[in-house]
Amino acid sequence: MLTKTAKFQPSFDSLRTYECPSWFRDAKLGFWSHWGPQSVPMAGDWYARNMYIQGQPQYLYHLRHYGHPSKFGYKDLVKLWKAEKFDPEGLMELFVKAGARYFVAQAMHHDHFFNFQSKYNRFNSTQTGPMKDICGLWKKAADRHGLPFGFSEHLGATFSWWAVNKGADTYGPYAGVPYDGNDPAYRDFYMKNYEDMAKNEDRTRLTCWYTANSDHHKYWLSVIKELIDLYSPDLLYTDGGLPFGYCRDGSHEYSAPVSHPDYIYGLDAVSCLYNKSIEKNGENKAVYLQKDRREAIHSIGVLDIEKSQLPDVQEKPWQTDTCIGNWFYDAKQTFKRPNHIIEMLADIISKNGTMLLNILQLPDGSIDDETNYLLEELASWIAIAGEGVYGTRPWRVSGEGYSTVLIEEFKEDAVKWTETDFRFTAKEKTVYAFIMKAPENRCSVIRSFKAEEKILSVKLLGLGSVPFSRNYGVLAVKLPEQLPTPYLNCLAIELSEKA
Repeated sequence: MLTKTAKFQPSFDSLRTYECPSWFRDAKLGFWSHWGPQSVPMAGDWYARNMYIQGQPQYLYHLRHYGHPSKFGYKDLVKLWKAEKFDPEGLMELFVKAGARYFVAQAMHHDHFFNFQSKYNRFNSTQTGPMKDICGLWKKAADRHGLPFGFSEHLGATFSWWAVNKGADTYGPYAGVPYDGNDPAYRDFYMKNYEDMAKNEDRTRLTCWYTANSDHHKYWLSVIKELIDLYSPDLLYTDGGLPFGYCRDGSHEYSAPVSHPDYIYGLDAVSCLYNKSIEKNGENKAVYLQKDRREAIHSIGVLDIEKSQLPDVQEKPWQTDTCIGNWFYDAKQTFKRPNHIIEMLADIISKNGTMLLNILQLPDGSIDDETNYLLEELASWIAIAGEGVYGTRPWRVSGEGYSTVLIEEFKEDAVKWTETDFRFTAKEKTVYAFIMKAPENRCSVIRSFKAEEKILSVKLLGLGSVPFSRNYGVLAVKLPEQLPTPYLNCLAIELSEKA
């Protein structure tokens, strides 16, 4: 096994010696700014793609608000993103109060617009639109608050995801009129994929995450290395599996064997991330996240699961990434309520997971009243229950009770918890029991402790000691009529020996 100071090589054998740093295991909750030019229409995720697919709701929105994509394309839309009310310092202060212990900024989405100054792409936030180094400003604010700082990168899929901008309407007044992605003057922005994609009969169905185009692979690697060199991030999140051996095209999902040569680009980027951290810190403190669930792949970093999670305690730490609404601001989207987010967090951390929560921003960079309220409610809860969150580890079992979360891709339905339901975390000699539904009779009954485990005291976080009794190993705790928080309350159960 490599020592903590040894440099990593761009190979699976070398990168599988990776150990997740303690800061990530302790943090439990991070906030994410999934924000860029696609926020401008306030019409949700994948706008840059769907505006070029005739009949899609976002195509119709674009046609009726901005004009036909042959006349007003995405290259024109990005100029409308001004971020004129962007206050990273003020937002970061709110995020920290609301519980964030790390922060992730979107470096670029599939739309190929970069939120930082890049020598590889003229369509970036310092040269058009905001005329600001969005990523640099986020990093400065995170550093000021002592938060580990990272990026999400979504560039690997861009080559094929954005093939639709080379199309044209098939009916109506603009039938046959090429979209602006066909303009040679903007081929660098819209991707040099015309020849590769022209042979495909239906580009609207083509959503392959990764392609076999070696020029795009090399470009991706150059950009990611540039990002690492500029900002020395503590975390890098890839939207998909480790590039470039993962494919999803709507009809099938394909993960290449680890011997596939195209993985070298992803392995090179990950080794650069870790080695940069070693140079900076004397040891690797960086985290790499991707979504391929195979042990052979995710062992080189940390597994990420989008808008879902895992069923029980995992040996290795993992992350759920989710959002309060849609991925980009959507004026029609219902937001999650505070109790839903808090209940998700308790369930995730009980299984050795961490939550990365996207906090939606308006096009101007500010947040709306509903989002501000959500942050305030999270802040009030974390001030009471944070002891049971931060620095904890999973206990012997993740929880008890009749209810479970739905384990299904991209499903996060709120659970109808019962009074039997608890989720557990542990720290030293203390087990924390999150009460998923407060009992009407104010008596919580927990059955997961072994008879030989001696309980010294029970505290209700936000209040103090509460009466308890043991009968045949069953713990009964008397709660006050007025509980400290209207959301999940948490018991701190002190044992005579380490939990």
